[in-house]
Amino acid sequence: MNTSLRQLTTSANRISLLESMGLYTIEDVAMHIPYRYEQVEEIWPADESGKICVEGHVMSDARVNFFRGKMSRMSFDVDIKGETYAVTIFNRHFLRPKLLYGTLVTITGKMEGRRITAANVVLKSLDEQTGLHPVYSLKEGLTSKQFAVYVRKAMKFLHQDNNLPDLLPPDYKDKRGVRPKLEALEDAHFPHDVERLKRALTSLKYEEFLVFQLTMQYMRRQRESAVGHAKDIPVPEVNAFLKTLPYRLTDDQQEAVKAILKDLSRPTIMYRFLQGDVGSGKTVVAMLGLYMNYLAGYQGVLLAPTEVLAHQHYETLQKFFKDTDVSLGLLVGALSPKDKDAVRQAISRGEYDIIIGTHALFQDKVTYKRLGLIVTDEQHRFGVRQRKMMREKGDACDFLVMSATPIPRTLALALFGDMDVSTIHTMPGGRKKVITRYVKGRSMKPFLEDVESDLAAGGQMYVICPLIEDSEAISLKSATQVYQAMSKYFKGRYEVGLLHGGMKDEEKNAVMREFENNEIQILVSTTVIEVGIDVANADRMVIYDSDRFGLSQLHQLRGRIGRGDKQGVCYLLSNSKVPEAIDRLKYMETHSDGFEVSQYDLDLRGPGEVLGEKQSGLPTFIVGDVFKDFDILQWALEDATEIMNDYYKYGEYGTLVDYAAEKVRDGNAYMD
Repeated sequence: MNTSLRQLTTSANRISLLESMGLYTIEDVAMHIPYRYEQVEEIWPADESGKICVEGHVMSDARVNFFRGKMSRMSFDVDIKGETYAVTIFNRHFLRPKLLYGTLVTITGKMEGRRITAANVVLKSLDEQTGLHPVYSLKEGLTSKQFAVYVRKAMKFLHQDNNLPDLLPPDYKDKRGVRPKLEALEDAHFPHDVERLKRALTSLKYEEFLVFQLTMQYMRRQRESAVGHAKDIPVPEVNAFLKTLPYRLTDDQQEAVKAILKDLSRPTIMYRFLQGDVGSGKTVVAMLGLYMNYLAGYQGVLLAPTEVLAHQHYETLQKFFKDTDVSLGLLVGALSPKDKDAVRQAISRGEYDIIIGTHALFQDKVTYKRLGLIVTDEQHRFGVRQRKMMREKGDACDFLVMSATPIPRTLALALFGDMDVSTIHTMPGGRKKVITRYVKGRSMKPFLEDVESDLAAGGQMYVICPLIEDSEAISLKSATQVYQAMSKYFKGRYEVGLLHGGMKDEEKNAVMREFENNEIQILVSTTVIEVGIDVANADRMVIYDSDRFGLSQLHQLRGRIGRGDKQGVCYLLSNSKVPEAIDRLKYMETHSDGFEVSQYDLDLRGPGEVLGEKQSGLPTFIVGDVFKDFDILQWALEDATEIMNDYYKYGEYGTLVDYAAEKVRDGNAYMD
C-alpha cells in the first residue's frame, strides 16, 4: 500500500508542515490523536469555580496592550443577557479587527464580579458549536479544520485497504473491552458522544501501553541473556574496607550491596535501579559498587545531573576513599579547555579509577581505558539516549541508576520494567526526623523568633519559592522578591544568598560554596536545591506557597535539612483556602516516610505528583499518558507478563512479541 502524504495533499508546503510534526505516512496522520476535546454548552451563571461559556454581543472597541515582547492583553465590553461585562483575553490580538460593535461572540473563561478573563473567544453562536470538538497539536500554518480534512482522507484509505495492524489478541480484547483499532481511531477523531470517545481512547492507549510493556520485558530478557563480563571481586578486601567505615550499614544497604556484588560477578550485564528515601544512604551503596568495580580492575563513572551535585559527589568520594589507592577525576563543563583536555587524556590512559561528572562524561572526545560500571544519580533526569551514549563508552558495561524520589513498587515496575529494583527503606541510626509545620498565610511572623534564635545559635536556613521572578499572571512569592526583602531585613546581621535555575553553573557553584562554608546564612532558592545538596549545618527551611508543590517534592526539599546533629524544622507556608490542599500539607506534619508520602500522592493525585510531569527519562507515548492513564498502564503490565510467559513456554503470541522486538531493534521508540 502506498502510504505517501501525497495521497492527502499535493501542496509541498503542507507536506513539509506535516513532516515537521513527525507525520510521514497516512498511518502517522491517523495516529495523531487530538490532545483535548472541547465540549461546548452554555454555562451561565458561572459555576462554583467561576467558569462560564455564554453568548454575548461586543459593546466597545477592543483595546490591546503589548508586554514582554509579543505577549498581548486585549480588553473589550460585552453585553450578556442585558448586562454589560468587561472581558480580558491574552495573546488573541489578531481577533481585534473582527470584534466590531454588535458582533455575536461565544466566550469561555472565568468570571469574578463583572469581569471575565476569557480562555477563548469564538465568532460563532453556541448553537453552531454544540457537541465534542477535537483540538489537535499542530504547527503554525495548519488549522484543526484543515487537519481534520487530511484525517478523513487518511481514514478512508485505511478502511479501503484494511491493513492497519490490529495488534491485540482477541482474548485480551475481550478481557479489557477493547474496540477494533480502525473503529477506535474513527471515534477518537470524530466523536459522537463522550462514552464512545472514552472507550475509543482507552482502546488505543491500552494497545500502546501493552506494546511498551512487552518491549520492556523483551529488553529485560535480552539483557539477562546478553554476555557481559563476570568481574573477579576479592570479597575479603571488600569486607576489610567495610570495617574501616565509621558506621555500620543498615540491613537494606547490606542487601543492596550484596545484590550489586552478585550482579557484577555474573557474566551478564547489570541494569539495577537503586531507590531510597532522602538520606537513606544510597550514595554509600553506589560508592561501594564503584569500589568493587575498581578492585576487579575496571574504571567506573558517577554521572550527576548538575555541576553543583558533581562537585559535591567528588568531595564526598575523596573523603570516602582517602585511605585507599583509588584515583578520582572530575570532568564538568565549567573546566577550562586546557583542564578538560588534561582530564580526558588521563581518563584514556587509565590514570583515574573513578570519574565523577555531568553529561561531559559521554561526549565524543572522552574515551575510557576499561570502563566497567556506570552509576547515574537521579536517573530520571537523564534520557534513555544519554544513558545509551554513556553505555557505548565501554564494552558490556554494568549500569546502576539511583533515584532519591521514592517510588511505590507498582509504579517502579510499570515504568522501569527492564531493570532489577533495590529499595532502601530503613534510615541510618541517629538521624532525627525533620519537624514539619503547616503555617496559614504568607508571612514568617508566626515563627520569625524561632528562625532568628536558630541563626543566632549558628544555624543556616533555606527559603524556597515557586518562581524566580514576580509574575503578573500568578500571585505567588518569587525568589527575587523574597531575597530583596530578606536582604534588607537581615542587613548587617546575616548574609542572604540567591540561587535559581536561571543562573549560570559557575554562579550556582559559587553561591553553594559560600553557603557550604557558612559565608551565606540564608539561601533563598527555587527548587534547584531539591536534588542532592548536602549542607550539614542547614537546619531550618521555609517553603512559600507550599500548596503549589507536590508532596513528594516537598519531601525532597525538606530532606535538605537536619542532615547534621541539629534538629531540622520545615515551615510550610500557604495562603490556600482549598480544604484538600490544606489537608495535604497537614499530612506532611505527621508523615516522614518518603514511600508513604509517594504512595499517598499516587493514590490521591496520580503518578504525576510522585515523579513530576516533566521527567526526561520517562517513556513517551503518542496517545497514552503515564500520569493520567496509570490504571491502563497497570492492565498492560499484567497482560504483558502473561503474554511473554506464554510466548516463552508455548510459542503463543509470536507476532505481537516480534513487533515488540522490532521496537527494541529500532532503538525503543517509546523512550526519550
